[in-house]
This record gives sequence, C-alpha cells and structure tokens, in this order.
Amino acid sequence: MLHFSRWKTLLIWLAAFAAIVIAAPNLLTEAQRSSLPDWLRHDRVVLGLDLQGGSHIVLKVERSDIVRDRLEEVVANVRNALRGAGIRYTGLTGNDQTVTVRITDAAQTQAAVDLLKPLTTAGGHSGPEVALQQGDQGQLSLQISDAGITADVASARNRSLDIVGRRIAGLGNDNFLVRPDGADRIVVQVLGSVDAERLKNILNQPAKLSFHLIDESMSGQEALNGRWPATSQVLYSLDDPPVPYLVDRTAFITGSNMVDIEPVVDQQTQDTSIAYRLDAEGTQRLAQATGQNIGKHLAIVFDDQVMSSPVIDAAITGGEGRISANFSEDGVRDLAIMLRAGALPATLTSVEERSVSPRFGADSIFNGLVAGLVAVVLVAALMIALYRILGLIAVASLFLNLILIVAVLSLAGATLTLPGIAGIVLIVGMAVDSNVLIYERIREEEKTTHSFAEAVGRGFSRAFATIVDANVTILIAAIILFFLGSESIRGFAVTLAVGILTTVFTAFTLTRSIVAIWLRRRHPRHLPKSVLTHLFEHANIRFMGIRRYVFTASAVISLIAMAAFATVGLHLGIDFTGGSLVEVTAKQGNADIADLNARLNDLNLGEISVERTGGPANARIRIASQGGGENAEQSAATLVRGELQEDYDFRRVEVVGPAISGELTMMATLGVLAALAAILIYIWIRFEWQFAVGAIVATLHDVIIMLGLFVLTGIEFNLTSVAAVLTIVGYSLNDTVVVYDRMRENLKRYKKMPLPILIDASINQTLSRTVLTAATTLIALLALFLFGGEVIRSFTFAMLFGVALGTFSSIYIAAPVLIVFRLRPEAPDGEESNKTDAGVKSGTVV
Repeated sequence: MLHFSRWKTLLIWLAAFAAIVIAAPNLLTEAQRSSLPDWLRHDRVVLGLDLQGGSHIVLKVERSDIVRDRLEEVVANVRNALRGAGIRYTGLTGNDQTVTVRITDAAQTQAAVDLLKPLTTAGGHSGPEVALQQGDQGQLSLQISDAGITADVASARNRSLDIVGRRIAGLGNDNFLVRPDGADRIVVQVLGSVDAERLKNILNQPAKLSFHLIDESMSGQEALNGRWPATSQVLYSLDDPPVPYLVDRTAFITGSNMVDIEPVVDQQTQDTSIAYRLDAEGTQRLAQATGQNIGKHLAIVFDDQVMSSPVIDAAITGGEGRISANFSEDGVRDLAIMLRAGALPATLTSVEERSVSPRFGADSIFNGLVAGLVAVVLVAALMIALYRILGLIAVASLFLNLILIVAVLSLAGATLTLPGIAGIVLIVGMAVDSNVLIYERIREEEKTTHSFAEAVGRGFSRAFATIVDANVTILIAAIILFFLGSESIRGFAVTLAVGILTTVFTAFTLTRSIVAIWLRRRHPRHLPKSVLTHLFEHANIRFMGIRRYVFTASAVISLIAMAAFATVGLHLGIDFTGGSLVEVTAKQGNADIADLNARLNDLNLGEISVERTGGPANARIRIASQGGGENAEQSAATLVRGELQEDYDFRRVEVVGPAISGELTMMATLGVLAALAAILIYIWIRFEWQFAVGAIVATLHDVIIMLGLFVLTGIEFNLTSVAAVLTIVGYSLNDTVVVYDRMRENLKRYKKMPLPILIDASINQTLSRTVLTAATTLIALLALFLFGGEVIRSFTFAMLFGVALGTFSSIYIAAPVLIVFRLRPEAPDGEESNKTDAGVKSGTVV
C-alpha cells in the first residue's frame, strides 16, 4: 500500500509544483502578472461582488410591453388590410390580447375573413400566433395566443442582451457581465465602484426615440374630452404637470436612423440638448416631412412622452440637429448613452438588486484572511500537539490542500465570494479529518500487527473507504447548494466541493508519499507519542446505557422546536419575503438610530426596522415588502437612498422583488429535500436499510433542532442559513457514516455480539476521530465567528451549533435507531456474549 514507484512519486510532486505555479499569480499585482512569460498561465481567482464591490441586478422583460406592442401591431395590420381592400368596418379595438372589429356590410364578412387569415400565422415572423374567430352580425375577433407572446418575450430578451451590454460599456466600466436567465430575465453584474441607481435608470428604460407630427385637428385636451382620430394618439409631455398632445401614430424618424449622438451642455445657460446626425434614409424622410408641413409642430417622442414640440420653420435638409432636453448634465449624458446603444424592445424591470461598496468588500477580504490565518495556526498547533511529526505532515498536506483549492478555482475561473472564504476556512477545520482517520486507524492496527510499517499500510487501506463514504455526503450537499441560484451560495458550494476533492486527493497522495519517505528513512517502530496520544485509547463509555433517557429528551426538545416553528415561526430574511435591506455608514460621527427611524417613517414605506451593526457608525435598515409588485420594491429603496445619501454612505443594498423571493423559497425547499434524498439514497445503497433509517431519523432531528435554534434566537433565516443547514446535514452524516462504517466492520467480525455492546465498542473506537475532527472544525468556525465579520456571523453561529449537534446526533440518535429497528436480534447470555463483552471492554477490538 505504501510502495511508491519513482514515476508515481515524481507525478505527485509535479502536481504539487504545478498547483503552486498556477496559484502564485493570485499573489501578484496586475502589472506583475502582465510581465510573466506568455507560456505561463495567468489564471487567477475572480473576486465576487461582495469582495470587490459592485452591483448585481436581475432585469425582467415586461410582458405587458410585449402584449401592448403586439396588440397595436395586429390592430394596425387589420386596419391596413381592410382599408386596402375597401371593406367598411367599425369598432376596431384592442383589449388585453384580443382585437375585435365589426364588418359593416354582412355580405363582405367572408371576404374580410379570407383577407385576415394570413395574419393568423407567424410565417417566419417573430410576431404572435393569432386565432381568428367569426361571430354574429359581421363580428370578428383575433386572439393573440399566450405561446406567441411567450416566444416574443424570449426574443425580446435575446435582443436586449447586446443593448444592455452597450449601455453599461457607455458608462466606462469594462468589468461587467451580462447573461440570460430563463426565458424573460437578464442578469447584470458590474464590478467595482458603481452608482447602482444610475445604472438601473439607464438599463430600465426602453429609450425609444421617434419623430412624429402633431395632429392639429384638435388640441390634446379637446381630444381627451371627446374622440380623436384612430390614426392619432394622446401622449403627455415631460413637464410637471404634464401637458397632453394629440400626436400622429406614424413615426417617420426613429432612433435607428441616428448614426451620431452627442450630449451638449451650454456652458453659459446650462441648457442641455442632444446633437444628432441622421443616416441617408433618415435625412431624406426628415427633409420630406418637414418640407411638407412648414408652420406645423413636430413631436419628438421619448418612451411615449413628448420631449419637445418645436415649430417647423423650414425644411430640415442637412440631416443634423439638436433636441432640447430638460435634463441635468448627467441626465443628458445618460440619455446619449441610451440612444447610442439603441432602443430596447421592451421595458426591463429590476426584480433583484444586490449592491456592495468597494470599501465594504475590502473589509470583508481582510476579515476573511484574518479568520483563515487564525484557523490555520490553531488547527496546525493542535495537530502537531497530537501527532508530532505526523502532525507536521498533516499540516504540510493542509497547506498543499489550500494551494490546490486556489489553483483549481483559478483554472476554472471561479468566483470567490465571502461565503466562499467561509467555505475555505471550514475546509481548514475539516481537511485534517482524513489524516485523523488514517492516523487513528494506524494506532489501532499497530496493536494487532507485528510490523509498524504493515500497520501503516493497513491504516491507509482500511481508512480509504470510510473517508470516501464520509466525504460523499458533504459533496452531495455542496452540489445541491450550487443550484440554489444565489451567487454567494454558489461560491460557498464551489469552494466546499473543491476542498473536499482536494482533501481526499492530498490524503492519499501527498500524505501517503511523505509518510512512506518517513518510514524508509527513520524506520520508526510506533506512532509518535504526545501528552494527548492516549486520551481516548482506553475509552469504554456505555453510550447506549442511557440511550432511552437521551432519546426521550431529544424527542421532547424536537417537539418543542416544531411547536415553536409552527406558532412563532422563523424570522425570514428578504430572500424569502421580499423587501429591501440597506446598510449605511455615517459620513461624520455615529449613526443616529432614532433619527434614522424618524426620517424613514416619514417616507410611509410601511414596516421599517433600524439597528446598529458592526460598529457605532454603521446601521442596518430593513424595509418590509411593499406588496405592490417589483417596481414598488425598487421605488422604496430609491426613496431611502434619496433621503439618506447626504449624511450616509451606502455599504450594502439588497432589494428582492416578490417574483424572486417566491422562486428562492421554492428553490430552497426543493434544494433541502433533494439534498436529503440524495444523501440518504447513497447511505441506503452503501449500508443496510436500518442504517438508512437511522440516518434519516438523525438528519430530521438535526434539521428540526437547527430550525428551533433560528426560532429561539430570532436569527434571520435566509439563503446563507439554508447553506448552513445543508452543510450541517452533510457534516452530521459524515460523522454518522464513520461510526456506521465501524459498526458494519464489527458486525462481520463479531456475529453474535449484542448490538448495544457492539455499538458502544464502535463509537469508542472512533471516539478520538469524532472528538478531534469536531474540535478542529469548531476551532476554524470559532475563528470565522470572531474575525470573519458581521455579514457571515449568523451563518457561522449556526454552523458552530450545528457541528456540536451533528456530533451528538451521530452517537445518540443515529446509533440507538439501529437497536429500535433490530439491526441484530439480541444474543442470549452465554459464552460468546461473555467473550465478546470481555473482548471490547477496553474500547478496542481483539
């Protein structure tokens, strides 16, 4: 088992060297990386939004805009078709997704039907499918199908991707990502220093610019009081109060005709305008329209509002001009950016926003590094105290493990988030678990073999299956977490999964290789001894002797937790309820909580809570869901920004609309159920059915108690809480699998041993591993809790409690269930029973 050929040894150390080379560029500056040789990869870990600052915004294509546009298109097509054929009609209207018209002459009804039939098929056009129905007295209706609208929404989403990218690029920020999400959403992530409100304003507006003629047959107010021509529409100006205009529906110039657009600010008057230049077709149309309508008014329409209505004094033949814009200097620049990028096919509504200031991200990086460093030092000190030279080998393996994690994340171009750093710190605590399993197994084998080298070989060999089984449960939880949708949770899942794989790899390559070298050069006769070496060696705790009392107490606590969950309920975060979360820092002095409460309550936004967080200058503001749809949530956050921006800097802003919160709730529920199902199916396959039942009961126990903890403490339950619960489930089952694996081994070895005695022996034999792994994991989590920062403190607290809970349940919940379900019938008292009892009374197997 420990024999390594030279080429295997060479490959192992080459892999270690390659990992160091790949991970090293993460320590270099951008200038230093650019000076590296071309043949050397420059891959590095990408810092996530919560570490370098920026905005994550989810935009949704407004279906109502698509329906309106398609409805107008069908109405116009019907009007043009009937007028072109000379068929008289009346009552041509569109409502929702239905267009109705009545043919005046009943004799022409069939001709009208034949004429309109081509409108019912898309014919390669991106327009909707339409169903034509004929009623009484020449009544015809055309119904636009939902499937057609859905297809048009997806098409609008695809066309919007490039436009959104061009608008962000127009702001001068090159570090951004735009990607589709589902059939009607676009995910935008802009890293660095970002004005989130300005970004949303630029991305939300369709920015459709068009030139029309004013219909001067009546005034806008007269049109509102009566009926206006079907070829015209009433639009309002941008003034306050808005002025109605009767505008011809036909646009002879659109934004697509503009080839050059520049913002102009008069330095003397500070008047703002947009200078434009048209293409050849637009120049010809503008010259013709203005030449034929001298003395009339031109309507320049922006997103269905009249921006300007100048009098046509003469034909405009040069194809150039200016549009007066009653905007601020920044506003006219943003308008130019939107017009240059092109008009969106529909409004994009912000349904989710998560913005972080760069300073807040820098603080998170510092806190994460400090927590990681403290965790590494403490875990390394404990391992060296326990195992001396083998502890040093474990620490070397841990350092290479961390380098491998960074190297893999760099090669994959993965994004490292704050929960991702927490995942790495957690791996620091859990990574030594494999070494502890191996070393403790070697300690056991040392007592039954004549050669220490043979004991070492058996220790590695017999620990392998246990290590794999134990880590698969956490790997399954990590994979499920990856699909929960949140970028931060994905970052945690990726680092956790990569860490688990690299941990197993280093344990059976690097650690085994170094131990083999140590054996060949030092020829040791036994494991190195220390003060703590024999701490659990003679453990003979009768765990099952009090199982009924502990099981009953756990059942009572679980019932209390379920009752609290049903009556009091969880303090759900905005991930699941919708609403806004804003963290601010006072620009001068401390945050005045009373003043913040008073000012925000005056905004009439409903339930608002303000609390101090992370220092006297900082405050966290939570705004309950507005209940008025996606725009209402965004409007509430905008009002808060406007009220506080003069006195406070915004560290973090999260806005979750009802659509996103509902989806996150569903995904979290399905994620937990899927993780539990996958893990338990794996245990069912690897062990007997009683073991799977025991794992199910222990898992439900842990989940119920964890939920009870959130209810009792009032800690906010959000997506990171779900990540904590799933990770604890995986960790608890990791611990349970180690005990189960030893039980399975002892069941084969001692076929008549009473089950309670066998379970006690198995737990005592693995007790050192259980305690040491829990200790190193708790040390790492404690470092994260103390130094990791306020953002993940509740997450770490839940993890601390969960690790202790998982260790308890693997002994007092998972094990007693095997007795209840009679994994092995009780053996009669006799010689075999006495023999086996005597054989394991010291906690070791003979």
